[in-house]
Amino acid sequence: MSTAPTSESRLREGAPPSFNSGIPPVPKRNMGVRFLILALVILAVGFAVWRIRTGRQQAAADAAQKQAAVAGRPTPVQISPVQQRPMPIFLTALGNITPYNTVTIKARVSGELMQVNFTEGQEVRQGQTLMVIDPRPYQASLDQARGQLVHDQALLKNATAEFARYQALFREGVISKESLDTQESTFGQYQGAIKSDEAAVETAALNVKYCTITSPIDGRIGLRLVDRGNLIAANTTNLIVINQIQPIAAFFTLPEDQLPQVLRRLAAQQRLTVEAYDRGDRQSLATGYLLTSDNQIDPTTGTAKLKAVFQNKDEVLFPNQFVNIHLILEQKPDAIVIPAVALQHGTQGDFVWLLKDDKTVAMQPVQALLTEGSRTILQSGVSAGQMVVVDGADRLRPGSKVDARQAPARPTNTNAGSSTQQGPTAIPGADRTLRGNIHPGKKARQQ
Repeated sequence: MSTAPTSESRLREGAPPSFNSGIPPVPKRNMGVRFLILALVILAVGFAVWRIRTGRQQAAADAAQKQAAVAGRPTPVQISPVQQRPMPIFLTALGNITPYNTVTIKARVSGELMQVNFTEGQEVRQGQTLMVIDPRPYQASLDQARGQLVHDQALLKNATAEFARYQALFREGVISKESLDTQESTFGQYQGAIKSDEAAVETAALNVKYCTITSPIDGRIGLRLVDRGNLIAANTTNLIVINQIQPIAAFFTLPEDQLPQVLRRLAAQQRLTVEAYDRGDRQSLATGYLLTSDNQIDPTTGTAKLKAVFQNKDEVLFPNQFVNIHLILEQKPDAIVIPAVALQHGTQGDFVWLLKDDKTVAMQPVQALLTEGSRTILQSGVSAGQMVVVDGADRLRPGSKVDARQAPARPTNTNAGSSTQQGPTAIPGADRTLRGNIHPGKKARQQ
């Protein structure tokens, strides 16, 4: 009987030792399955890598194709013409509308309020009767003063006759000088009593007159503060407030460094136009004139107060209303004006995209004089009638073809050539005034 060789016998015979002694060998069929699975995995990974690479190549090709198509397509832009028109140079400030005159009506006598002869919000004229306080106590005082006057006038008449007789008797030597002086003193007392009675009559008559309260100015009545039937205390109770709003005034302040140019024009008797705009600084509400400036500068703010007057015929201005004030210093005729959004800024300076006849655009250097709200005044670079790009400039290159369309009319606050400005400041190299929060040629920031 034969036995399997041991490890020692294998070593003796020179055969390599077997490390899988006792482990059954792997069948050849399992080896083939594993190889097939490995091959399938390798093929799947390769196919995935191929799909990713081909997908990227296709996407790049599509992007290049689209870019080529876009490059050949005109860029849509909006254009606006360069205009030549008068433009005002002005200072701006925040103003507060205030009545031209304000009167708080108080009673000058005490008593019961008997009549109210107005409706709240009514327009009244100077001298028009507004209220009536019970005049009967004051009428009685007037009658009493008149009665006392008549009584003293009778006594004075008698004293006058007596004094005349005493003078005649003294001349004849019948009476002494002392008796004449006594009668003259009595006559003088009655004369003084008459003066006092006349003053009492005038005072009582004034009190009766004060019982009828009339309007001291033309204006509009506010809300009634006291109803009929209440007892009124003299010089204490506020009855109504009357505001004169035709004309109406506006107070505004300017920095002290802007004040000299205004005072020079006022000293030269130049009437400066003032325009009031709404809170959005877009719509002109009224046009007036500068009346005067205060006689001192507020040291806490470094500003001076000025007063403007508006006729306010249509009553668009109302007391305590906040408005944007445009103080026009001068009118600049024949200014070259473009929309502020058309002005671009580059390393070489300011420029605009100018539309050429072949529907392409070119960078046109310009020199901006000043910007006022939505408009920019140019000193050089373009002429009236040329077209500049106002929208879509960020996609342009020199020579780019464009699909140009006229920009819609933008709402502006122009009024007879005026435009917006907020807070002027000097422009280097230009004797003009700009808003303080913009750079020359840049679009003004809304307030």
